[in-house]
Amino acid sequence: MEPDNLVLQPRDVQFDWSTLPMHWVPDEPVTTHVMNVLHLLLPEGERWFVRTFQQAVPLISDDTLREDVLGFIGQEAMHAEAHSEVLDHLLANGLDPRPFTRQMEHVFQRILAPRPGLSEEQARDQLLERVAIVAAIEHFTAYLGDWMLNADALDKAGIHPVMLDLLRWHAAEEVEHRSVAYDLMCHLDRRYVRRARTMLLVAPVLFWLWVRGARFMVHADKSTRVRLTWREFMRASRRGLLPRLSEIFRAFLRYFHPAYHPKQEGSTAQAIAYLASSPAAREAH
Repeated sequence: MEPDNLVLQPRDVQFDWSTLPMHWVPDEPVTTHVMNVLHLLLPEGERWFVRTFQQAVPLISDDTLREDVLGFIGQEAMHAEAHSEVLDHLLANGLDPRPFTRQMEHVFQRILAPRPGLSEEQARDQLLERVAIVAAIEHFTAYLGDWMLNADALDKAGIHPVMLDLLRWHAAEEVEHRSVAYDLMCHLDRRYVRRARTMLLVAPVLFWLWVRGARFMVHADKSTRVRLTWREFMRASRRGLLPRLSEIFRAFLRYFHPAYHPKQEGSTAQAIAYLASSPAAREAH
């Protein structure tokens, strides 16, 4: 049974990266770096989520939704900091992520920043568009969160336990707050056309950024000579170490169903159960 009246709260987690190897999925450098793209994209992306939702808070007329949005803001801020620490560890061990992260700073701090000189109505419409973009991205993070919580192959592969805890702590909180961005978008603008349009924009851009990020990480890793190829990706997917493209595409299509709601993705009860057992989350509590 799914819990009711869930109060979202940030968890002040800490992770010790001192023993993290460069290839934290053993003997799987490509799989490691495909998942490392999370650390490239999320810090700036989630800080942008926070800024966007902080600007939207004054427009919220529902008290429960406002509390959910404030909880979402706190959790996303913690996610950004946790993934930034991984980048610091990689840099200290010879892999410099800064050429790529500087591009992400440009995307989220300039291209997707509020434009000056707009009328009040134009500024509000632009804010609604940014909220809708967050809702589309959060659909994918909910799908990936559910996948991560159920990816038993990662345990069997012997993934580094601290990294696995980071990924599953983050995954559980993504499932826990998976409805907030969508509910905020619908609260401010229920039009289907905005929902569909932003997903059609977001999905290909996310895919492109992920491929670029994975190529960058593999190239920047001087400790291995492997190449990022579709064959390698498909092999890892068949082993259950990465999501299958067919499943990601089905998740993409679900967003367009008129009766769609994020509650259909994942299980809050499973997410809370993991957070109750997560070493980092328990230490924070």
